[in-house]
Amino acid sequence: MTVADPAADPTVLPAPRRATMAEKGQWALIYRRFRRHRLAWWSGVVVIAIYLVAAFAEFVAPYGPETYSSRYTYAPPQLLKFGGHDAQGNFVLAYVNGIKSTVDPLTVQRTYVSDPKAVIPVGLFVKGEPYHLLGLIPWDRHLIGPVDPKAPFYLWGADRLGRDVLSLTIHGARVSMSIGLVGVAISLFLGILLGGMSGYYGGWIDEVVQRTIDLLKSIPTVPLWMGFAAAIPTNIAPLMVYFWITVILSLIGWTDLARVVRGRFLSLRTEDFVLAARLDGCSQQRVIWRHMVPSFTSHIIASVTLAIPAMILAETALSFLGIGLKPPVISWGVLLKDAQNLLAVTTAPWLFIPGIAVVVAVLALNFLGDGIRDAADPYN
Repeated sequence: MTVADPAADPTVLPAPRRATMAEKGQWALIYRRFRRHRLAWWSGVVVIAIYLVAAFAEFVAPYGPETYSSRYTYAPPQLLKFGGHDAQGNFVLAYVNGIKSTVDPLTVQRTYVSDPKAVIPVGLFVKGEPYHLLGLIPWDRHLIGPVDPKAPFYLWGADRLGRDVLSLTIHGARVSMSIGLVGVAISLFLGILLGGMSGYYGGWIDEVVQRTIDLLKSIPTVPLWMGFAAAIPTNIAPLMVYFWITVILSLIGWTDLARVVRGRFLSLRTEDFVLAARLDGCSQQRVIWRHMVPSFTSHIIASVTLAIPAMILAETALSFLGIGLKPPVISWGVLLKDAQNLLAVTTAPWLFIPGIAVVVAVLALNFLGDGIRDAADPYN
């Protein structure tokens, strides 16, 4: 009995063949190398989590940024505990103890002590202040908070106005993280446009662009920020201040990317595929945007990822120095400015918690950018 060869039978479909490393595309290889970089991978998870928290800040934060209580100014953080009983003897899974405040009649200084007898149940998806989710959907549920909306709840303490530092930090992430994206987007456009023109055309265009970059990089950063910020009128709306601060950071941050793009254009304009596109009758704009720029898109993505932390730190520094965003705008830099007094250093160190958020976000973005840069390296 002979066995028929499956390869010789036209009715038998061949088994699908798995693509080899040599047959995979550029982006598949970049993603494969990026997955092996565990630090960069988990940093990407942290970055995505921060942006999700910023997008749904009203839902995640226990309170709104305008909510305050003069009764609990500079209240210390409350420790979240698990497994207890409330005043009626009912079991509660998570709770915080209440706060007792006393005022010294001589120094008029308010001091707080934890009240172990007061048990404040804490829950998930609790009812609280009404808001509009993403500015569209009316809702009143919060991810975490006290079951009784009137009970004090300060996991990260309170500031000088009695506002919850945790809620302020969550709401501040929206401005601090978005200003990095918007600023980098403008810098990306200027860097590719001016750097591409400088490297592609050369001549006097290259000379003008490079001397402009040298001039901007020769000026100390902080005085340059202060000069631009001083030009912003003091009587404009906070939203316009946000817009102009973004423009200021973009006008300064495009120089490094322009240098990278110029170098890539200088090396690519003599490549065979560029010469073939020119001989085929493609316009200069098509050669640049359809042939040259896509060939080093991965490097641009890595540069952009590494530029976002610089934008965040620049906004934080400007607001910390008092020449950037100002209240009622909430950002991490504005929150850190409130910690510039002796009282915050000595009695309310929790006001520096937004600084920890800055460190975590910047480190995560830097590790993510390093991983993308290593994965995009064709010689890695």
